[in-house]
Amino acid sequence: MSTTTVSLVGSTGSIGTQAIDVARADPDRFRIVALAAQRSVDRLCAQAELLHPELVAIGDASLAPELARRVPAGTEVLAGPVGLATAAVAAEVVVNGVVGFAGLPVTLAALEAGRRLALANKESLIAGAPVVQRARRTPGALIVPVDSEHCAIHQCLQASAPKSAEPDTSVVARLLVTASGGPFRGRKASELGSVSVEEALNHPTWNMGPKITIDSSTLMNKGLEVIEAHELFFIAYDRIDVVVHPQSIVHSMVELVDGATIAQLSLPDMRLPIGYAMGWPERLGTPYGALDWTTAQHLSFEPPDRTTFACLDLAYRAGRQGGAAPGWLSAANEVAVAAFLERRLDWLGIAEVVEETLDRCKDDPLDSVEAVLEADRLARVEAEAIVARRPHAP
Repeated sequence: MSTTTVSLVGSTGSIGTQAIDVARADPDRFRIVALAAQRSVDRLCAQAELLHPELVAIGDASLAPELARRVPAGTEVLAGPVGLATAAVAAEVVVNGVVGFAGLPVTLAALEAGRRLALANKESLIAGAPVVQRARRTPGALIVPVDSEHCAIHQCLQASAPKSAEPDTSVVARLLVTASGGPFRGRKASELGSVSVEEALNHPTWNMGPKITIDSSTLMNKGLEVIEAHELFFIAYDRIDVVVHPQSIVHSMVELVDGATIAQLSLPDMRLPIGYAMGWPERLGTPYGALDWTTAQHLSFEPPDRTTFACLDLAYRAGRQGGAAPGWLSAANEVAVAAFLERRLDWLGIAEVVEETLDRCKDDPLDSVEAVLEADRLARVEAEAIVARRPHAP
């Protein structure tokens, strides 16, 4: 088996560092040739010392001189958006682990260059769906999802079309996206008005970055994943359901037209979907998240509380509306989550800010990257103004 070259954009975050674990566990199969991050110079330098890539890129161009002084001799240093985009096309497989809408240029650069994109950045696909889908039609371009839920769906679909670049969805009745329920599962809105940032960051099963963890607490992550599932697999929203599964063992399911349901099960370990996307269509030889079936297992499922966790239905609303609405939803959520983390907004206010912003959505056509960027800008301006008008969190 030949060695696959890999570029890690967002290498210093949770996805990037775990992708490095996967690559180092199988050095004959993966060679990391490019690393990129927005600002984390210390971590990026440490990774460069460990991996000796051909290229490192830093999004904040002011940090490039420091990076250049500290990386191993012979390593090319690039900076700014152009540097990140160059890193995104430097290898056969591009892992996009950038957090939030900032991942869109990386997604587009990889697809337009005909690369296989291991996509962990759901916001770029959601906010920029029209331009991403156009780039996806580039010969050689392929998205293999890294999100555990979409990776699970991808694996389930492979049961009907093994190793097919575009899995067969004609036999699909429903996609069932599972949710842990987050740290506030079972609690009502009346109990959540004064929850702290620390409580919201205390996820019961997954170790993720702060933005994604807060999204899990509001179920916005599931709403965004519903939109992403629609865009990835071209399944109508009425055929995508969310199921709360607290054990996080079943990562998603596909119900087929004959009544059979196929599920992907494993312990929570993001290295499994990362490795699957990096190695597709072949499986890794290193097991991640393997279950011990000689011990008792208890799996439970329940419907989500759509009243308490209003973000879920807001995402369905934006997805069905289409056009600029999913991007407005994503941008407003980023603003609201940042305000909550900065203690300028209470937890219940996240959904309220998103809803009010979505009500003001200007549904202009998204026929270019510039149009996507402008829609994102307008949504953030509206969301910031709404946050500013609200009383600060206690």
